[in-house]
Amino acid sequence: MPDFEITLLTVRARGADGEIETRFCAPIGHRQVKGDYVESWQPQPMSAAARARARQIAQAVTDDLGGLGVFGVELFVKGGEVWFSEVSPRPHDTGLVTLVTQALSEFALHARAILGLPVDTALREPGASAVIYGGLDGRGIAFEGVEAALAVPTAELRLFGKPESFARRRMGVALARGADVDEARERAREAAGRVRPVA
Repeated sequence: MPDFEITLLTVRARGADGEIETRFCAPIGHRQVKGDYVESWQPQPMSAAARARARQIAQAVTDDLGGLGVFGVELFVKGGEVWFSEVSPRPHDTGLVTLVTQALSEFALHARAILGLPVDTALREPGASAVIYGGLDGRGIAFEGVEAALAVPTAELRLFGKPESFARRRMGVALARGADVDEARERAREAAGRVRPVA
């Protein structure tokens, strides 16, 4: 069993010399339930050896794929060992956390890389995301508790505006920053828990 799983957002973009360069965002940790991500955080603590190996694997995979943009490379980590899991050739759901953690979100990085504009993968501060589920089956749902959720320190919400809700459908995420990952995770979970989808 691995110790944890990460998403290593890997960015292929043109450098100042016009050549394609590979850059990496800080590793994103995430927790899944029944195969679906329910929370993510950045940065995921890991050893220098594991981080170097993760980058080596991610670069090999994305070099083989080619192209420009963000690739969500998922990897399993146990101690200093790293195994490739899968890759998404686009921004990744666990990477929503970058909306509050990085100088440029995964979406901005993807657009800039494709357009040939400069990219910056720098981490600003620790942060986390927590999923807001539909909680019910229905069309055109509304959300209660938004004001209470936004009262959580540093909390932000992204409600997806999906026309139809299911009990386990992701309808949005709560995002929060913190002094460290633990504080950010606690805040994001608290904010998500205050949002109530209603018919």
